Amino acid sequence: MTVDALVGRTLGVLLVEDDPGDVVIAQEALRAGNLATQLDVVSDGVEAMAYLRNEGRYAGAKRPDLILLDLNLPRMSGHEVLAELKADESLRRIPVVVLSTSVAAEDVARSYDLHANVYVAKPVDFDEFAGVIKQIDDFFASVVQLSTN
Repeated sequence: MTVDALVGRTLGVLLVEDDPGDVVIAQEALRAGNLATQLDVVSDGVEAMAYLRNEGRYAGAKRPDLILLDLNLPRMSGHEVLAELKADESLRRIPVVVLSTSVAAEDVARSYDLHANVYVAKPVDFDEFAGVIKQIDDFFASVVQLSTN
């Protein structure tokens, strides 16, 4: 999907995040982006997989164009979500940006081993974190070729 294909279209983003403060920052940053973004939020890994597989209350959920995934989640970790997501032939092409407070080399390596597209350490500063989210949105909305299936 090219930039021209996104004109007049909304970029669908699934945020998998259990910290309400980080959710608010992401919402504000995406609202300030250059393109329209539809942000859906789930708070744990089990919900993320239900959303992506259109199960239960997520039966009508739209397939996201991009997933922003925290690693430290309740019920199912971000690494577990990433492993399931990338093992599923119908979901594996969805780009995943891991957003984590961890800068541990093993977390970064494991995320890439599980086929994360990008690993970003979450800044602790509000403005810096909002800026990172906006840059991710701008990059995926205007530079990256997204798969349409």
